[in-house]
Amino acid sequence: MATTQARRLSTADARRGEVLATAARVFAARGYYGTSTTEVAKGAGISQSYLYRLFPDKETLFVAVVEDCSRLIREHLAEAAVGVGSAEPEAVLDAMALAYAHLIADRDDLLRVLMHANCAASEPAIGEAVQTLYARLVEYVRSASGAPDGPVQEFFARGFLCNVAVSIGATEVDAPWTRTLLAGIRHF
Repeated sequence: MATTQARRLSTADARRGEVLATAARVFAARGYYGTSTTEVAKGAGISQSYLYRLFPDKETLFVAVVEDCSRLIREHLAEAAVGVGSAEPEAVLDAMALAYAHLIADRDDLLRVLMHANCAASEPAIGEAVQTLYARLVEYVRSASGAPDGPVQEFFARGFLCNVAVSIGATEVDAPWTRTLLAGIRHF
């Protein structure tokens, strides 16, 4: 009996992860307001009623996607911080910035979900999830790097600029305005 229960739970957990990945792609393409749960269910190859068993409503699903993005960013920053081989705050911040630049270049869905989440933050649960994402990331970056507030703020300011530059395709345009915005910014 316990084996059946464990198998059922692990299958549901695996399916939940698959649905989150699909939801991230669908929300990335159309945003929170432009996406229906029907589209997510169809993309995941499940019924809408099964989707609602996993996530009670669209807002809960979107919050789970935001939380998953937060986890992914944190994992990449942690790998960079551990692998840098230096305890100097500047070196740790530089390694984490490089890891983040690769992450948003390689995972277009993640970047677009973050941008849409910022836009939908007026919805209370989404706003709370976005605030929690940034609160955790700021505290992690501060702790892992040992940097004071100024360099941590600069790290995030450059990250936000990278988000915008990559999302609008500025990295593909050679013009005075893009050279100004991208000077000193890592992007791939």
